[in-house]
Amino acid sequence: MTDTVVLAAVLGVAGGAGLVILLLLARRLGRGGADLGSDAEQAAHRALHEAGLAAVHLRGGLGADDVGRAARHLRTLLGSAAVALVQDGRVVAADGPVDEAAARRVAARVVETGRRQVLRAGEAAGAGGADAGGGGAGGPGAGDAAAAPIVVDGALAGVLVAFAAPVRAALVRAVAEVADWCAAQLALGELDASRTALAEAELRALRAQISPHFIYNALTAIASFITTDPARARELVLEFADFTRYSFRRQGEFTTLAEELRSIHSYLELERSRFGDRLAVTLRIAPETLSTVIPFLSVQPIVENAVRHGLEPGERGGGIRIEARDDATHTEITVEDDGVGMDPEQLRALLNTDADGAHVGIRNVDTRLRQLYGPGGGLVVETNTGAGTLVRMRIPKSQPQHALDTAGAGA
Repeated sequence: MTDTVVLAAVLGVAGGAGLVILLLLARRLGRGGADLGSDAEQAAHRALHEAGLAAVHLRGGLGADDVGRAARHLRTLLGSAAVALVQDGRVVAADGPVDEAAARRVAARVVETGRRQVLRAGEAAGAGGADAGGGGAGGPGAGDAAAAPIVVDGALAGVLVAFAAPVRAALVRAVAEVADWCAAQLALGELDASRTALAEAELRALRAQISPHFIYNALTAIASFITTDPARARELVLEFADFTRYSFRRQGEFTTLAEELRSIHSYLELERSRFGDRLAVTLRIAPETLSTVIPFLSVQPIVENAVRHGLEPGERGGGIRIEARDDATHTEITVEDDGVGMDPEQLRALLNTDADGAHVGIRNVDTRLRQLYGPGGGLVVETNTGAGTLVRMRIPKSQPQHALDTAGAGA
């Protein structure tokens, strides 16, 4: 059995499952290296390995700068003389002696029919004109060309073209399977981009929520001290500067608990200037939790929610208790207030609606935590009318994929 036939079989079995199945199979085969005795097993292992390498460079889309590296791995994957990726009538990536004119011609047929196509070397050479095969901008012709559409979400994203002398049926099937696999990687890349855009939009929403209400109150409080207590006014201006610098920073989606607590300190100092003795704050922070990597603006909005919706509506003010404790594999963070609380059913409705309004901060944090840590990673809220509110989050202590995001913390 040839490598191309094995490749078609492997990708055919994988179907549309994408990279996850490919990598799982590759890992399984890799652990049993001593068992890869037959030619078929070794060919399958090589195909899975090349697929994993190509996937990295496809996630950015066919217009990405490194898509050419994907073409190199796709060529090895198919075992063809050359490979080209064509988008909008233009060769965006190529590897090997690609006849770009022939690649464009067969890609145009794919676009017209929506199906895989084969262009024979003699057919291209006899066509004449600028699009004639057997040469062109890409170098000397590499024989026949087989092409298949790369379709993402029902739209044609590009065309995969493979050259061989001659193109056989097994390669045509393999090109179609690999094109489908490429489509899956492009779709996953779009999903990653959408998640990133959503995370950025959610942070903008949190900043927008913080700015109007709090900034007005903070500036009003600072103004009230300018003539009566200038030293206190200067202190509050510095706290306000620290708070806004942190809240509106641009670096990364993650920070450390220590950095977030510094910002919370500035926020609470500004609120104390309004509440006076009516606001009591208690902190119980285990030192080993301070380095925990947490989503940026995840604790601060909960503290603001406690002040704004828990304590501010009541004339007597109240207290806020912030705790962080080491719980084996997680850091558990709680924010509790003894304010007015709210009806649990009303809270449930607020957490399950996308409408703007009160408590948008706590809903935003809950959504982000679930996206990052799974359905069970969201906030746990305990509340009732007149009984205050307790909000709990559990953050995994080990997050190597997020560690670098803390480089800009506090900037």
